[in-house]
Amino acid sequence: MSEHEKQERVVQARMKLRQRFFDRIGQTPSLADTSPQGEGDANRHGMPRLPPGQYETKKWPVLDLGVKPEISRDTWQLEIKGVCEQPVVLNWNGLLELEVVDDVSDFHCVTTWSRFDVQWRGVRLADALALAEPKSSGRFLFFSSYDGYTTNIPIEEGLKDDVLLVFEADGEPLPRDHGGPVRVITPQLYAWKGAKWVKSIEIMTQDRRGFWEERGYSNSAYPWREDRYDR
Repeated sequence: MSEHEKQERVVQARMKLRQRFFDRIGQTPSLADTSPQGEGDANRHGMPRLPPGQYETKKWPVLDLGVKPEISRDTWQLEIKGVCEQPVVLNWNGLLELEVVDDVSDFHCVTTWSRFDVQWRGVRLADALALAEPKSSGRFLFFSSYDGYTTNIPIEEGLKDDVLLVFEADGEPLPRDHGGPVRVITPQLYAWKGAKWVKSIEIMTQDRRGFWEERGYSNSAYPWREDRYDR
């Protein structure tokens, strides 16, 4: 099978997977909120560019658990497991066999800063998930990182086209400080939902809270309602 044929196969699998969750994707807060809070021109999803309680910065502050694992592209692997037909382990070359995409999106940190127009290069998380063929009972994703960090999202959030496994930012390899060689980005949620140094993704039938969610942070993390903490 040629490289093009492999990519076409994955595209078809991704479209089929997204169709299964089409209604749920449309009901997510960033797409269904009729009165989003914030200020500035609308972003591409119709949300105000700057969510409430945020300020814009040109800098990219570094936040982590105090551990910055050193993982090379040659040794990095991503395991996708759980409620699926075909558990997979992607290495660097396997990741690049998926369609590589360029996208520009904003990055909203729960600590109140936002960075606009970050230029990303990576692959769609939905494509990687499609390889594993999630079962219909799989409704949640649980991310684990090389530094011990964990976080969680509903699968419908992970199937959005701007949710990526990124390996470049602003034209440069993703720095170690920001989760390189590969991290997840979730532009429609606060950035803690995008795991740095991502190591595994578990597809689950029931939700499981991650590191910050267990410590009082919001489970839904929707910036345009300032959804930072459990209420």
